[in-house]
Amino acid sequence: MRTPAAMTLGMVLAPCGLLLTLTSTLAPGWRLVKGFQDQPRDVVLYQGLWDMCREQSSRERECGQQDTLGYFQAEPVLVARALMVTSLAVTGLGLLLASLGVRCWEDEPHFALAGASGVALFAAGLLSLIPVSWYNHFLQDRAVLPAPASPVTVEVSYSLVLGYLGSCLLLLGGLALALSFAPWCEECRRRRRKAGPRAAGPRRPSISTVTIDWPQPALPPAIKYYSDGQHRPRPADAGPAAPAKPKVGFPMPRPPPRTYTNPLDVLDGETEVNSQGASSRSTRPCQSSLPCDSDL
Repeated sequence: MRTPAAMTLGMVLAPCGLLLTLTSTLAPGWRLVKGFQDQPRDVVLYQGLWDMCREQSSRERECGQQDTLGYFQAEPVLVARALMVTSLAVTGLGLLLASLGVRCWEDEPHFALAGASGVALFAAGLLSLIPVSWYNHFLQDRAVLPAPASPVTVEVSYSLVLGYLGSCLLLLGGLALALSFAPWCEECRRRRRKAGPRAAGPRRPSISTVTIDWPQPALPPAIKYYSDGQHRPRPADAGPAAPAKPKVGFPMPRPPPRTYTNPLDVLDGETEVNSQGASSRSTRPCQSSLPCDSDL
C-alpha cells in the first residue's frame, strides 16, 4: 500500500525540525547586545547557551568572550541547556521509531510504531519550545539575564528564531505521525469483533459426545471361514502359529500322464496259428463274444 500522507508529512517535518533545533542549540545567537559606549558603534555581542561571540561590521568575529556579568549562570540559560539537549535526544529516538514504523520499502507499515514515534517527536517539540519561550520571556530582564546597563540595547537573535521554528516543526511532524494510531486502533477493534465471546475463554459444547461401540454382526461360517477359495481354520482351532520349517531337497519330476489301456484282448479268436507257426487271418466268423475288427 502507499505510505499515508500523514506519515509522509511527519517524515519530512521531523528531520527539518531536528536540524533547526540542533542549530539553535549550538549557535551563539540567542540574544544580540549592541550600543556599547566605549567601543565602536558597529560592534555587537552574540550570546548563546554555550558561547559568546564579538562581531564588528560583519567582518571580524571573535568567539570565546569572557563572561564578566555571570550570564552563563543565569537560570534560563542553565534550564535551556538541559532541555534542548534532552529534546535532541528524544528527537533522535522518535526518528528511529519512525523509520522502523513507516518502512516505505514494505507493503504494510507498522502503525503502532509510527504512532509511538509521533508521540516522541511531539514531546521533543515541547521540550525545545519551553526553554525558547522562557528565554524570550526574560530577554529584556537584566536582573534575570545579566546585560550591560543602558544605553546598551538587547534584541532577539537568529538562534532563538530557529528554536521557535524547529519546535513548531517537531510538534507538527509528531502530530502527523501520531495520527497513525487511528488505523491501528481500528484494526484492533476489528480483531476484537471477530474474536467475539471466544476471547473470554474456550467454548464448551452444549451436547456431550458419547462414543458407542456397536457389536459386529456374526457372519456365517461359509463367509467367515472361507474366502478367496481357501479354507481358514476357526479361531478356536487355530493354535499358536508355528514357525515355518525350511524345505529340504529338490522337487521330483512328475510321470507323464498314462493313456487308457483295455485289459481284455479284443483280437482273441480272430487269429489262428498254422502248422508252421505263422499266424494267419481266419475267414471263419468271429466266435468270441467280443466284437470283431470288422464289426469295429
